[in-house]
Formats: sequence, C-alpha cells, structure tokens
Amino acid sequence: MEKEEKKKISKNEMDQALLNNFINLQKVLTNLTLKFEGLSTNIEKLLQLFEISAKNFAENISTPNSINQKESDKDFLNKLDSLLDQNKTISKGILMMEERVRNRMNPPQQESRFRTPFKPKPLPPQ
Repeated sequence: MEKEEKKKISKNEMDQALLNNFINLQKVLTNLTLKFEGLSTNIEKLLQLFEISAKNFAENISTPNSINQKESDKDFLNKLDSLLDQNKTISKGILMMEERVRNRMNPPQQESRFRTPFKPKPLPPQ
C-alpha cells in the first residue's frame, strides 16, 4: 500500500508551481518575440542592400561592352530579382510567425461563459 500512496501537493504549492511555470513560459515567449523582431530587421536590411545593388547594377548595364555581356547581365538581374522575391516571401513568413507568437502570449478574451460549442440544428420541414 505504501507504493500506491501518492505525494499530495497542497493548493498553495500547486498554485506556486503553476505561477512559476507561467512566468517562465512568458520569459521564453518574450525572448522568442525579440529574436523574431531582430531577424525581421536583419532581413529588411538585407533586402534594402539587394535593392540598392540591383539599382546600381542596372545603372551600370546601360553601357555594355558587348552583346554577350549584356545577355549575361540580364540573366544576373533576373536571378537577383528572383532572390529578392524569395527574401520578401521569407520576411513575410517570419512576420506572420511573430504575429502568431504574440497572439499566443495575449490570447483573446472569451466571448461568454455560457456560450455552447454546439451549433443549433435547423427544424425539420413541415
């Protein structure tokens, strides 16, 4: 019978443990949010750098030495544009993830305590 006995935790101990876990969870989520903000900022700076580079490259392309070089430069510009689009997509995804983390930290309030999760069924036809 001694093995069957479970350690009983007082209500105060349980409340304190839950409170400590909640505080630690909040710290982790806050840290994660800050990391996402930093990452988002760095990606924005990288996008700006690519855009500046593409503009400068486009200005320099106006005086090509040969037709062959012009084609390779166009190909390079197309690849650079593709890379910019990919980086924008990644940036949007990171911002969406950040928003989701923030929403988890501040969940919306419940509408009503008495709201039923079931949808009413329509009346049968007469």
